[in-house]
Amino acid sequence: MQFHLDGFRAGDPHIHPASPLALPHTEAVPAQVDVLIVGCGPAGLTLATQLAAFPEIRTAIVEQKDGPLEKGQADGIACRTMEMFEAFNFSERVLKEACWINEVTFWKPDPQRPDRIVRHGRVQDTEDGLSEFPHVVLNQARVHDFYLETMRHSPSRLEPHYGRKLLEVTVDDQAVDYPVTVTLERVDAAHAGQRETVRARYVVGCDGARSATRAAIGRELVGEAAHQAWGVMDVLPLTDFPDIRHKVAIQSNEGSLMIIPREGGHLVRFYVEMDKLGEDERVAQKQITVEQLIGAAQRIFQPHTLEVKEVAWWSVYEIGHRICDKYDDVPAGREAVQLPRVFIAGDACHTHSPKAGQGMNFSMQDTFNLGWKLAAVLRGLCPPSLLHSYNAERQTVGQQLIDFDREWAKMISEKPASEEAGGGPGQGGVDPKEFQSYFERHLRFTAGMGTKYSASLICGDGAHQALATGFEVGTRFHSAEVLRITDAKVVHLGHAGKADGRWRLYAFAGQNDAVDDKNGVRALCRFLETSPDSPVRKFTPAGQDPDAVFDLRAIFQPSHRDLAIETMPALLWPRKGHHGLRDYEKLFSAQIKPGRPAPDIFDLRGVDRAQGALVVVRPDQYIALVLPLAAHAQLASFFAGFMRPAA
Repeated sequence: MQFHLDGFRAGDPHIHPASPLALPHTEAVPAQVDVLIVGCGPAGLTLATQLAAFPEIRTAIVEQKDGPLEKGQADGIACRTMEMFEAFNFSERVLKEACWINEVTFWKPDPQRPDRIVRHGRVQDTEDGLSEFPHVVLNQARVHDFYLETMRHSPSRLEPHYGRKLLEVTVDDQAVDYPVTVTLERVDAAHAGQRETVRARYVVGCDGARSATRAAIGRELVGEAAHQAWGVMDVLPLTDFPDIRHKVAIQSNEGSLMIIPREGGHLVRFYVEMDKLGEDERVAQKQITVEQLIGAAQRIFQPHTLEVKEVAWWSVYEIGHRICDKYDDVPAGREAVQLPRVFIAGDACHTHSPKAGQGMNFSMQDTFNLGWKLAAVLRGLCPPSLLHSYNAERQTVGQQLIDFDREWAKMISEKPASEEAGGGPGQGGVDPKEFQSYFERHLRFTAGMGTKYSASLICGDGAHQALATGFEVGTRFHSAEVLRITDAKVVHLGHAGKADGRWRLYAFAGQNDAVDDKNGVRALCRFLETSPDSPVRKFTPAGQDPDAVFDLRAIFQPSHRDLAIETMPALLWPRKGHHGLRDYEKLFSAQIKPGRPAPDIFDLRGVDRAQGALVVVRPDQYIALVLPLAAHAQLASFFAGFMRPAA
């Protein structure tokens, strides 16, 4: 993290100076904002934290509860989500507190004693090299804490307004500005019943499965219920079960159970299969108690003992798989003539079982996708039509999640097939070996790596994918280690991609680029610095740093000892900030240990060593383009397709 750019300042560098442009936090919700976020869940806080980085954008976030979450419902944090947390600068804090999930074990009925369970398999939770981050488990409330602190320390000093219930959302299509009017009702004891009216340019409903925002724009969740009740409880157990600190999937003749170890070394989450539900029966009608959950878990655990010393939190839910057909307020077919003004995200637009651990993770990815687009539009970098891409991208991958989770939840709820019957659903159950195999085949999806965006204005078609086969267009940028030339520090290249709304241009130099002055990286820099078609020149507002919109970084193949920064193009060590200081963190060598051959980032990600490649990465860390270094016209044409020339 760079600081002192605009002068020395003592204290914690993560606490940014308050901006004079920031909207002061007041007891009342502001009457007029650029973006109003409804809901302080993971999706809402991800969006609020991203927008808080831009004090010129007037943002407010409201929540019906009377304060921050204390006990979370979600706990699993996928590898992809950890990569996103790195963009917000709190991944290390999560890693330190969280429980790391390293292996998953599978248990089934003992063929000799079917009333008892035995371990029949174990797999590594995340495949080697999938991410630099592990799959971890941490109380959702702590994730909220990290977001709230980051918001509080941002230039915007953004704070939520609690105790507000959404009553009404209306959109005036004829309004020139602030077309959305929101009516809120205060529900805190001191102001109960008081109403507030907020006018906004955009409203984002992150208000859960019973979303009032969704209802206000006439959307509904469509799908089906699995008619299966499950209980979930966070407990402090005393047990002789040997895998209590592993992630575990148990299929027994008494039902199914999943175990998720929690942070701190003692807390454990149990997902316990309960009763089947009738066609018209709801889980609330069962009046299931926590004692029933514990009893079911004890029966499933046989022959192992289970004594629950304390229950920290518990709930009962019904599995359902539902999704909205659109995530904004534009009727289908009117995209060409109507711009979106109200959006929904997270549980407000898709619900599913928690078994794959995707609820919180997928919800945060929704608003990480939306946040940079709202910022780009409100800052004048892109036209409002860019916002259509939120629904186009996230609704499509949301449907893929629903389809995956439907099959996954069905397998978990199936009773194990007896070995005498030969296994398989046709014999009255699911083969435990097939259950484990299905889990292994979908590890990438459960790690959060299943998203691939289709070709669009902001995502290329992969025509030059052969130049960098490991950086697949439409997928997240898969980081790897490089060595920073100026101080010989080994860093992860992808960690340059912070949640600051900037595009990343990673120029992987060809074989001779370190000395070739006419081609490759140096020619690319000349184009970006001098050509009237250069995206850097066309779309960077006057008076801002040269990397304010496009952050160019170069990775060379020779050792850092054979590279001289003073011979590099100025765009790779630009002068920035109030004092015009140099940025020394944009040049890298692929050689981690000079003189010691080892797979480097070119090898690991299949980058063509002879030609090199330009990898263009969006502000949400997804790859938009892979191009030859000399494809200057294609690069210019891509950005000209959706960006506005700077004033």
